[in-house]
Amino acid sequence: MTVTEVPPEGLTISAAAEMSGLSIDTLRYYEKEGLTLHRPGRSPSGQRRYSEDNLRWLATLVMLRRTGMPIRDIKRFVELYRVDGSEGDRLAILKAHRVHVLEQLAEVQTHLEAINRKIDYYTSAVTEGK
Repeated sequence: MTVTEVPPEGLTISAAAEMSGLSIDTLRYYEKEGLTLHRPGRSPSGQRRYSEDNLRWLATLVMLRRTGMPIRDIKRFVELYRVDGSEGDRLAILKAHRVHVLEQLAEVQTHLEAINRKIDYYTSAVTEGK
């Protein structure tokens, strides 16, 4: 997700959802669960308004979720983010997650190699059959 210019009044929840690739329900869930660093502002009519900072944080949440970080770990990371001097603990969470992502990547690479071998086999079979 690339954060483009956000108007000074912020984006509506539907615009923030579209920009982040999340559903409106997911945005509300993340807010309710305390996964957002700051609650979005409100318009005079009470509607949520997402700032550029909100959208940048949502991009971080999306990245962490799409790489398989569990909500409980994200929640802990956010809690620590709010604590001065917790950089070491946050670093530990990210390093542990990196290990998990690298394990997943290795597994996917192994599967990709198997697929490539099958493609080579069937390419040969099709080519020889002609």
